Amino acid sequence: MVAAGDCFVVQSPNTVENTIILGRNAIDGDAVTEAQEVHYYNATEALEGRPDGGADVVKANGEILRVILQKPRTGVWGGDAGANDRNVSIAVSWSNQEPANDSGTLIRLISFAKSADDAVERIGNLVTDHGSDDAKFSFVVCDHTEVWLVSSGGKLWAAQKVTDGFLRITCKGLSVKTTIDKSSEALGDTLKAQGLWDGEGDLNFASSLGAADDVDAEWSGEAPNGDGSYTLTSMFDTLRSAADTETARAANISVLTTGISCHWFTATPMPMMPPDNTVTLLHKLHAQRKPAAVEDLKSLEAACVEELNGFS
Repeated sequence: MVAAGDCFVVQSPNTVENTIILGRNAIDGDAVTEAQEVHYYNATEALEGRPDGGADVVKANGEILRVILQKPRTGVWGGDAGANDRNVSIAVSWSNQEPANDSGTLIRLISFAKSADDAVERIGNLVTDHGSDDAKFSFVVCDHTEVWLVSSGGKLWAAQKVTDGFLRITCKGLSVKTTIDKSSEALGDTLKAQGLWDGEGDLNFASSLGAADDVDAEWSGEAPNGDGSYTLTSMFDTLRSAADTETARAANISVLTTGISCHWFTATPMPMMPPDNTVTLLHKLHAQRKPAAVEDLKSLEAACVEELNGFS
């Protein structure tokens, strides 16, 4: 099982001013029976269980923030998506490792960043100092003003600031290619010294590491039209349109604004019985689910959205 997910980002002029919406469908056909969890940590709990390595970097560089994480399976310290109380959201789009390794750990650590730009710098520092030689992964990092794609391989990294009004980032490989706005120091020279780039033409970071995403990523469903009308419920529709029933797992959406940001997560129960054959209420409801229940859940979802809109 690896950490992977199709990510969708929408920003102005497709959304209302000073609002960015990030959506993600987790994808793993080999783990559809695994439980997925959503965990909230306050500042006193955020680094519990991992006081070494990158956690020390966080402690030494400012305030520890509250964070909420989506976990691809039970027992994972990190996660594959998360957000903090400073309107910063981050998600793994692709990794060649299990989520318990570098990418998942970075999700939990980087979620303490004060802005998307700060998160990119923290990722770079942590990859440079603690990156595993065989690890490759890509993130999408957002706050209410900026969207960044960050890719890494070993102790090297590169980041691209997204200027498109909307973008789909697939789960097929590294997302940063020839547009590089931040990177490891002397990235080109290092890649040439390692025999990964011949120095001819534009540097393609993903291709040089043999992990390029060559898929032409088209939007799923109705595309944003540039009039500021794309909203949370629009992203619901986008994720549902893009989901593959054979491989889809949990999903999450972050609506990032200058005011109160809102984060939506789904979590899937383990459809298998517990070892002692105890029939919990969750297992009972899951076993007895009916197609009509989907419409009931959509009605409940709509009511929650309306309630939140009234609150904000």
